[in-house]
Amino acid sequence: MAKAGRKGCSCPGFLRKNWLLLSTVAAVLMGIGVGMLVREYGKLSNLDKFYFSFPGEVLMRMLKLIILPLIISSMITGVAALDSSVSGKIGLRAVIYYFCTTVIAVILGIVLVVTIKPGVPQTANEIDRVGSTPEVSTVDAMLDLIRNMFPENLVQACFQQYKTKREKVEATTGLDKNSSAFTEEPVTTATTAEASENKTQEYKIVGMYSNGINVLGLIVFCLVFGMVIGKMGEKGQVLVDFFNALNEATMRIVQIIMWYMPIGIVFLIAGKIIEVEDWEIFRKLGLYMATVLSGLAIHSTIILPLIYLIIVRKNPFRFAMGMAQALLTALMISSSSATLPVTFRCAEEKNLIDKRITRFVLPVGATINMDGTALYEAVAAVFIAQLNDLELDIGQIVTISVTATAASIGAAGVPQAGLVTMVIVLSAVGLPAEDVTLIIAVDWLLDRFRTMVNVLGDAFGTGIVEKLSKKELEQMDVTSEVNIVNPFALETTVIDNGETETKKSYINGGFAVDKSDTISFTQTSQF
Repeated sequence: MAKAGRKGCSCPGFLRKNWLLLSTVAAVLMGIGVGMLVREYGKLSNLDKFYFSFPGEVLMRMLKLIILPLIISSMITGVAALDSSVSGKIGLRAVIYYFCTTVIAVILGIVLVVTIKPGVPQTANEIDRVGSTPEVSTVDAMLDLIRNMFPENLVQACFQQYKTKREKVEATTGLDKNSSAFTEEPVTTATTAEASENKTQEYKIVGMYSNGINVLGLIVFCLVFGMVIGKMGEKGQVLVDFFNALNEATMRIVQIIMWYMPIGIVFLIAGKIIEVEDWEIFRKLGLYMATVLSGLAIHSTIILPLIYLIIVRKNPFRFAMGMAQALLTALMISSSSATLPVTFRCAEEKNLIDKRITRFVLPVGATINMDGTALYEAVAAVFIAQLNDLELDIGQIVTISVTATAASIGAAGVPQAGLVTMVIVLSAVGLPAEDVTLIIAVDWLLDRFRTMVNVLGDAFGTGIVEKLSKKELEQMDVTSEVNIVNPFALETTVIDNGETETKKSYINGGFAVDKSDTISFTQTSQF
């Protein structure tokens, strides 16, 4: 073993083992260089910029393509491989970890923004507004989250999410029934009681579908489906084997995509640098950006590693280095869901996390664990309050903390979902929602760093949950070794007599492993 360790330290061995990480780092540096040069000397039109970033767009499409089969196969096989009581314990541990780290991130963000006060030296009028404010109602957004957990059409959930929108019911719609009542009513509303005002301000909820994978709905379905086929024993084993094969095939496709990744990243980074029109905004919002980035840095280099060190008792930075490829990918494409294929690969191959843990914990983490987003939203809300010269009391700060935590869980793992949840946080404490346009200009950059923190949080979560679940996993390994018919099955199979053994072995592929580990083909050949 010592010899193998020494060999691994050699330069050619290191390059062979980490070629993808090194080529990705080189691609990032090349992308920045090419972007700066083209921006300075190229003078491209808007159409030219669009064509220039095309190879980067292809990479994004490849990664998004693989999300669906990866989430479905990994969740189903991960849950089916675990006993229902074990999967419940693992799920609970993962959710508690996600919740605790998110709350810590929010508190850290608020402490930093209240201490540094990035919004005090300037006012909202000094900063240029960019883009438009998304129309979001807090209650409706939370209800939509629950609705999307139970999609009415599973196929539609693969490419669309349900969304509701409030529309005012115009008073003039009732003119046909009682014309005089409706013409007088607007005149009297100013002086009448509140009940009359509520009567005129009627809203109706309009449901619609927006493009994007309903990840939450698919995860809930796969969770239940995996538990059911896991309990079905031999009858469900065919499905378990199918999804195991699908998962393996998907991961091999991911390896193929990895070869193209450095090329795509060069054009993704260069294209983004060329697109930015106003670099002056970075100077104006410099202190705000520094506050967010310092919060993300403290959370990712001190708090998360400390939690990992206390629980797992291993070097957290070595673990983080194993996830370097996934973190770099998250930084470049700013989507935790699209980074999921690379996160799986790093966690299982570099850090050797048990596949039963990664398949169960990572898809859930990519959807609900948003430490970086929660910290960013807390900082941005207080920053906007400071720009408007508003003093926030303790109650409002607690409201921001709670809302930022809840909203970050509801944020889908797609680029710039934080802006929509940002409006929810601002509305909760009575801050002007349209002020979100003040920070949109720099959101694309901060989004990349907070996505990287989200992915790092997911990764540390797998290591922590594996350590806490070690006893249950070892117990499952022991029971699966005693009487196992199918080498892929992780359930205990009770074999009563030779006849049943023969029948089971025929269903599971034409051979049987008996207690003495001898392989027999004689009985199956009769069929």
